[in-house]
Amino acid sequence: MPRKPNYDRNDLIERARDLFWRRGWAGTSLKDLEASLQMKPGSFYAAFGSKEALFALAMEKYAADGRERLRVLAQKLGPVKALQRFPGMVVENDAAPAKACMLSKTLLELHAHNHPLASEANLHLLKMEAHFAELFQQAQSIGDIDGTHDPYVLARRYQSDLLGLRVSAEREGVDAKAIAAEIASGLTRL
Repeated sequence: MPRKPNYDRNDLIERARDLFWRRGWAGTSLKDLEASLQMKPGSFYAAFGSKEALFALAMEKYAADGRERLRVLAQKLGPVKALQRFPGMVVENDAAPAKACMLSKTLLELHAHNHPLASEANLHLLKMEAHFAELFQQAQSIGDIDGTHDPYVLARRYQSDLLGLRVSAEREGVDAKAIAAEIASGLTRL
């Protein structure tokens, strides 16, 4: 009878997510993962199968957490106020391993190599864009945003602004909080 693992799988995925988010795919070696997760190679492979499989789990965790944060925010504040508040949350999270989006970093790093993880990152970005579009549609249905706007176009632009904000937040001397405020205030003119 196989032994029950003596670790918290979700905790390990979160720690791996943070390491991958900070260092990227190529910048994170198996030895880095084994040290960070405090696992021997055999245990690592038994738990996750491969670095690629763990990275996919880490991306899924990252994306699901982002969608959940926005969903909770929208329930609490409503769709427009949630969309206005979300950019500030990105730049105010000092506990995050990096300000730049893990999904966009992955897409940029691996797309040129036709790595399957780049496609997975893109799918997660598309899911988030669809979530933004849903919130814009909700805002239109309650009259908070003019119904003449295409919610999918608004969502694409909003996501683009957020990704730019997240890159700007990584740069020295850039007032990312001011940019976040500009994104939020732009939503009041729709």
